[in-house]
Amino acid sequence: MGALSLGNIGKEYGEARAVDGITLDFPEGQLTALLGPSGCGKTTLLRMIAGLEVPTRGTITMGGRDITRVPAHKRKFGMVFQSFALFPHLSVRDNVAYALTIAGTPRGEAAARADRLLDLVQLAGLGERRIGQLSGGQRQRVAIARALAQEPDVFLLDEPMSALDAKLREEMQVELRLLQQRLGVTTIVVTHDQREAMTMADRIIVMSRGKVEQEGTPQEIYHWPATGFVAGFIGRANFMDGIARDGRIMVGEIALSLPQAARFLDGSPVQLACRPEAIRMGEGGAGANRVQGRVTFVRDLGPVRDFHLETVLGKLVVEHGSDQSTSPKIGETVHLTLPPEALRIYPRLPPQDLSGGVPSALAAE
Repeated sequence: MGALSLGNIGKEYGEARAVDGITLDFPEGQLTALLGPSGCGKTTLLRMIAGLEVPTRGTITMGGRDITRVPAHKRKFGMVFQSFALFPHLSVRDNVAYALTIAGTPRGEAAARADRLLDLVQLAGLGERRIGQLSGGQRQRVAIARALAQEPDVFLLDEPMSALDAKLREEMQVELRLLQQRLGVTTIVVTHDQREAMTMADRIIVMSRGKVEQEGTPQEIYHWPATGFVAGFIGRANFMDGIARDGRIMVGEIALSLPQAARFLDGSPVQLACRPEAIRMGEGGAGANRVQGRVTFVRDLGPVRDFHLETVLGKLVVEHGSDQSTSPKIGETVHLTLPPEALRIYPRLPPQDLSGGVPSALAAE
């Protein structure tokens, strides 16, 4: 089978450039998430991989074979659409067996394979039911079983959990990941939900405006975001605008120390990002990157609390464990420490270059 590779793939619709020269490899057996906001090009990219869209330029290869213009029905790729696209007039079993029967598989053999797949996706015994008798999660399992019926070389999913409620969506993310690991099929999932990508993927590809912003493991993407856009889109981050000066970063009148500051010329406008859970609260005394803040709002999330604070650095949000015996109340003043190793620094770009995705205080709530 071999790895799936994209070489300088682009897609344009008139003057609009949906995908802008992307080169990627999808290792065999891995689950990769294409992640980004609406309109970033991720679904267009998936449809080109599936053969449902023809690239304006570039090549798609599978195991070294050029499949750029091979039609979708000859690629042996399984696909689950956002709407599931099931046939309401057919039984569950016949939905799963449909692609096999139209390909010439004897009806008895197709039905037997469909039953095995229904057992695999935990729908054993439901083969005679109609689609309208199933829950949303069961319909999704039928769509997955149907896509797997032809033993695809690559499994493609376009926002597969978007129609499910929050609790069921999280359960299905785990189930789908366990199924993919058991089958070992190369899988690409399109999603705008960063929690979904972090839960399921071996590798995440973050997209914005038709380009790849960063690719890496979930931990690499979260802890070492390559751009301010990624820092704001993956998880949550506090953002501060500053100026590089003498190996440190001035945010207003406050000098902050961080290892990467020396890479920037004096006078360069920069943007700092810091995760809410990385800021330490309640430590007094002198030291690097210590400021005071006044609590303006407390958000109780059960295992943790979010403390919204006014500081000389601007508005900050700090995530603090809720098991603490004492927690500051609204109006109280607290000491904060921003560890140098937890700060990330980026060239400051105009707001539009961040795709409008980074509010001034806390992004990606």
